[in-house]
Amino acid sequence: MKGIDMKTFALALTMTTALATPGFAELALEKDQLTFGFIKLTDMAPLAVAYEQGYFLDEGLFVTLEAQANWKVLLDGVIGGTLDGAHMLAGQPLAATIGFGTDAHIITPFSMDLNGNGITVSNEVWELMKANIPNGADGKPQHPISAEALAPVVAKFKSEGKPFNMGMVFPVSTHNYELRYWLAAGGLKPGFYSPENITGQIGADVLLSVTPPPQMPATMEAGTINGYCVGEPWNQQAVFKGIGVPVITDYQIWKNNPEKVFGLTAEFAEKYPNTTIAITKALIRAAIWLDENDNANRMEAVEMLSKPEYVGADKEVIANSMTGTFEYEKGDKREVPDFNVFFRYNATYPFYSDAVWYLTQMRRWGQIAEAKPDSWYDETARKVYRPDIYLQAARMLVDEGLANEADFPWDSDGYKAPTPAEDVIDHIPYDGKAPNAYLDSLPIGLKGSQVVVGNEVQG
Repeated sequence: MKGIDMKTFALALTMTTALATPGFAELALEKDQLTFGFIKLTDMAPLAVAYEQGYFLDEGLFVTLEAQANWKVLLDGVIGGTLDGAHMLAGQPLAATIGFGTDAHIITPFSMDLNGNGITVSNEVWELMKANIPNGADGKPQHPISAEALAPVVAKFKSEGKPFNMGMVFPVSTHNYELRYWLAAGGLKPGFYSPENITGQIGADVLLSVTPPPQMPATMEAGTINGYCVGEPWNQQAVFKGIGVPVITDYQIWKNNPEKVFGLTAEFAEKYPNTTIAITKALIRAAIWLDENDNANRMEAVEMLSKPEYVGADKEVIANSMTGTFEYEKGDKREVPDFNVFFRYNATYPFYSDAVWYLTQMRRWGQIAEAKPDSWYDETARKVYRPDIYLQAARMLVDEGLANEADFPWDSDGYKAPTPAEDVIDHIPYDGKAPNAYLDSLPIGLKGSQVVVGNEVQG
């Protein structure tokens, strides 16, 4: 797709600019021709920006970007070596490294963004939910909307003998865990996994299944699913098409929650350490560009992302969330300046505490079948999340005058301060250093030594 036409030009350009480019002077690249995969979502933006703004070239990297059909194909490409790295679901490197779904050691030196997802329901479901949602002084539904408003609708479907189906993008996606979190916070059971039954629907009130992101609106319009959790622009697409209503954003579920990562194999990082640092440098620069000057570059980013080789959605649809607003019901557009965050709040730093949260959700719903000690969560996070690589890249950018010293958490131990209760929809705080205590504090989900046996939780 991208990059082939640029490669010849870039190679020629290199001959005249290599000595003047800081990246060449600092790093002897072990591999300079790379192919990266992505899914057509707005949060792939750091890759598009690093390519279009020439940040990869500045590092001596000749990159081809290739859209992938789905998350499994993308992961298989990275593991098999047809892709050198990719825009990934944060759960993918963790799940692969612990052997859930596939078995491969994947790492991430770079977290791609915060927030960026939403939960959308069909028009039919929204009409039924509205009776359970109070209005504000402006006559519009009060936000955030709890899944308690959905519970009577699910009960109605059940009384009529109809399943209530919702889509998410992959079993180890943030979207799966956010949707489950929202449902459980409202008293609805999203179902468990077991080693024998990987549907994730054991004991479920709401049946969750995988649907690729770009297919979400059409699948809901066809009636196959009653709602979904997905990244942009596929929530706003439902609004523009008039087929559904986003009811909540993940910013409202958990303020400034981690989202995608850039993933590559541990083998790649070991074999090509300087190349890995160079990639990380280019991506950090892209993230800075996306957020600098109060998102001043976002419309330019929207123009990039609307190209068919990237996201390929209408500019107006992408801009609806990328430029600081989010539209719920048609005409109900609200200010959400942090709906997409790419650099602020240390968004790009790969925190161990983010990794631990994903692992707790895998354990909560049975993807990790048996209890693990707190030490296991920390050890696993350290195998996958690599702030050491990130900080090497950041230090070089600061030394080159391309980033500000104050923008990086140099002294972090890899763990964020605990998330306070007021930043989470169920008002349950999260401390990444105490994963089992956190699991015990959640009313729905596995805790302690509990396991799923057949169709029930034991222990």
